[in-house]
Amino acid sequence: MKAAPAPIAIGPSRIRLRRLGIDTYQEPVLYMHRDCHVCRSEGFEAQSRIEVALRERTIVATLNVVTGEFLSPDEAALSEAAWRLLQAAEGDVATMRHPPPLESLGHVRAKVYGRHLTPGAFGAIIADVAAGRYSDLQLAAFVTACAGEGLDLDETASLTRAMVDVGERMSWGPGLVLDKHSVGGLPGNRTTMLIVPIVAACGLRMPKTSSRAITSPAGTADTMETLAPVALDVPQIKRVVERTGGCIVWGGAVRLSPADDILIRVERPLDLDSQGQLVASVLSKKAAAGATHVVIDMPVGPTAKVRSARDAQRLGQQLEQVGAALGLQVRVIHTDGLAPVGRGIGPALEARDVLAVLQRQPDAPGDLAVRAAGLAGQLLEVGGAAAAGQGAELALAVLRDGRAWRKFREICAAQGGMREPPVAAHRHQIAAQRSGCVVAVDNRRLARIAKLAGAPQTPSAGIDLHVRTGQFVERGEPLFTLHADSPGELAYAVEYARTQPDTVHVTEDA
Repeated sequence: MKAAPAPIAIGPSRIRLRRLGIDTYQEPVLYMHRDCHVCRSEGFEAQSRIEVALRERTIVATLNVVTGEFLSPDEAALSEAAWRLLQAAEGDVATMRHPPPLESLGHVRAKVYGRHLTPGAFGAIIADVAAGRYSDLQLAAFVTACAGEGLDLDETASLTRAMVDVGERMSWGPGLVLDKHSVGGLPGNRTTMLIVPIVAACGLRMPKTSSRAITSPAGTADTMETLAPVALDVPQIKRVVERTGGCIVWGGAVRLSPADDILIRVERPLDLDSQGQLVASVLSKKAAAGATHVVIDMPVGPTAKVRSARDAQRLGQQLEQVGAALGLQVRVIHTDGLAPVGRGIGPALEARDVLAVLQRQPDAPGDLAVRAAGLAGQLLEVGGAAAAGQGAELALAVLRDGRAWRKFREICAAQGGMREPPVAAHRHQIAAQRSGCVVAVDNRRLARIAKLAGAPQTPSAGIDLHVRTGQFVERGEPLFTLHADSPGELAYAVEYARTQPDTVHVTEDA
């Protein structure tokens, strides 16, 4: 009787890696030739999800199939994002195989059809998201399914907890840890960079981790990065806070709610930032950063992110209730969201405004100083540094006597050194088409114009706003100046701005 044949060992395929220098933002992408033996043997095709392993690192990447001669059939190429994640070197040999089935995608499909998801379902989805197992298409499906009224209060709390659970959590020991967040939608509202040094100068603790822009021309991390390093790890953050009492760093550099940074990757091009996801994004990072007390700035206006008092009330209650479920004391402050704050819109231009306020320059934007002082005052009262109703006055005093400026320089030095914000190479003024009074400013259109000029990817790009609501302007007087680093981006932004003449709405001169 013949012996049974030995079983055939089936394992992952191996192939040599190349670096092509293709920027796919944060999405890992794999490129293989149509005639590649791995594609044929494994049955891979375009848009397949492939597990790529190199030494101790493993990622899941989306396959793009190529036919050109720049890639041979016996090699595979990685996008820059995949190359960084794998820490690959030219010529490395990686193993590739089909990833395990993505079971949590069933919960996403259920949410698409309006099903209520359990805490366990959100935990499974967010664990897979944080592990990089979702493609951008799958992430977009999840973000879209949760948009609008897609999440109720219990689901929002479950999503928030799941986002905290998959990342690191910072601990600061006994005592209050203060934090602040702005809901957004108001260009130039860069109060955090004033609030942190004010609060820290008064002896309170405020380790501020901030986001980069999602749908705006600048986030706090983008703006602060024009002045000092923000990509600090947890030990570095702790050293800065121990030394200065505060910090202003990018939360994406540490694994505090890492799934949120991945979701932001698709929220930005979709221009979606729904209420439930906004609450989960904000509070998961506050909880992970070790905050105990959080003040939320909620601008309300017809072209802000929150458009009505009713919407503000609903969102405020959800932030406070979900915060309480996570052990956070949240105080929501409704603020004026009718027009931008300060003059600059875009990272470097907003940094310029912050420096002007801190340095007490004669032309510093007073609205930015007053707004920051009001919010800082709330934190000073919460922290016991000021009596009830006296916080804003103390905050303004700290700005006026230079204590905030000294503390800001101290924080910048501790984070790696202070530098000058960049200046754009090209500018173009948009002038008033008629004489009259400025009666309204469209925040969303201004933000869009600034982004078309290159912000926030180009830090020096954006808008310098020359007028305020209620101001009289003559025909031909500049309303705002566009800043861009390339002639093409400047022309693109100028063309759009000219099609939107009421971005800064001027009434006819009677």
